[in-house]
Amino acid sequence: MSKIGLVIKHEYIQRVAKKSFLILTLLMPILFLALIFVPMGLSQLDDNKTEHIAIVDNTHKYASLFESNEEFCFESADIDNANLIEASKNNNYDAIIVINDDLIDSEKEIYVYSDHFINHHLEQTIKSTLSDYVEQERIDSYNIPDLKEIMDKTNAALNIHVVKWNDDGEEENASTEIAIIVGLVFSMLMYMFVFVYGAQVMNSVTQEKTSRIVEVLVCSVKPFELMMGKIISMALVGLTQIAIWVVLTGGLFAIVSPMLNTSPETAATATEMIAQGVGTQQLDTTETTNMMQEITDGLMSANIVQIIICFIIYFIGGYLLYSCLFAAIGSAVDSETDTQQFTVPIMIPVIFAMYAAIYSIENPDGPLALWCSMIPFTSPMVMMVRLPYGVPMWQLFVSIALLTITFIGTVWLSAKIYRTGILMYGKKIGWRDLYRWIKY
Repeated sequence: MSKIGLVIKHEYIQRVAKKSFLILTLLMPILFLALIFVPMGLSQLDDNKTEHIAIVDNTHKYASLFESNEEFCFESADIDNANLIEASKNNNYDAIIVINDDLIDSEKEIYVYSDHFINHHLEQTIKSTLSDYVEQERIDSYNIPDLKEIMDKTNAALNIHVVKWNDDGEEENASTEIAIIVGLVFSMLMYMFVFVYGAQVMNSVTQEKTSRIVEVLVCSVKPFELMMGKIISMALVGLTQIAIWVVLTGGLFAIVSPMLNTSPETAATATEMIAQGVGTQQLDTTETTNMMQEITDGLMSANIVQIIICFIIYFIGGYLLYSCLFAAIGSAVDSETDTQQFTVPIMIPVIFAMYAAIYSIENPDGPLALWCSMIPFTSPMVMMVRLPYGVPMWQLFVSIALLTITFIGTVWLSAKIYRTGILMYGKKIGWRDLYRWIKY
């Protein structure tokens, strides 16, 4: 065990001291925050350009509805449809709105002509300006007194407030949106770390075998000790990087938020809105406060502490499971180009696990989510999606136990391949050779 410790120490220090590791570790939190704050900051910039929009209203009913502002200057114009391009060039119109027919007919359309893609805000402005007026026109066409008020009273604006019971029977607020975001983030991190660090173990073993350094190492260290030293050291490097990212991200978040006059809770709200495919929008004080409270309640109900602890456990188990297989592959080939035939069977479960995690969001207690969170090759990713919704403790224990047993079996299997393949040169290795090495 002392020799394994020496290998771990050497490999850990060698990787952590690299400039690439330090640069990547320091830049990732900055890039992460930039993805959140830069779009928010840029969205608040004003280019001080007023777009000149012409309105060709052949019905003479709707042009007066458009009011100019700092962003758009609307101008009623009488232009023949055949001369739109010429009029646009002569008058420097950014866009020309053409209304040919009465919009009370649902089949009629509005045309917007421009020599470039129009501003999305302009499209929304046109819709919002005309929709209310046309809707009122259609209501008035029925000649029913107070029809608008009747329709407003029939609209059912229902607010769903999700409450769940904890183990003590107490009520807790819950948020499905927060659970989805938390589950996806941790599942993606698990996928990235397991795959990236496992592949690094394989590349390290292959490089040492190709350069013949391993021949010197095995003179004083057993192949099993060398393999486990590399695997454990890489796991420690990953945990170190995760810890640094958590600390730096939290610190930078606290520093940058006041500078942009944006609280961390508001930024988290914007992140949630982006994840749901909703555009950035202005939130008043009441809406922001309510959203902040919902986010806080959602995070509390998601049990972040349990998720982080389980993330570390599943990261260690999943990483050790796949890294042993990657190490065995690295020892069996003579160059990195020969690893493809062996890595594909390993990549398939990882990719399937990610897809299973995404589809399990809709039904975290369904058969797909349940079984994939138990199978060791997919449980690290899928269980991260289920945890924010709450997972029975017996399922969690069974999943971790199966992952541990499978990892131990993988270590035994990989060690038999590693001890033979690490000194095997000059022969094209196939699956039959690997099977024969396991039987030695």
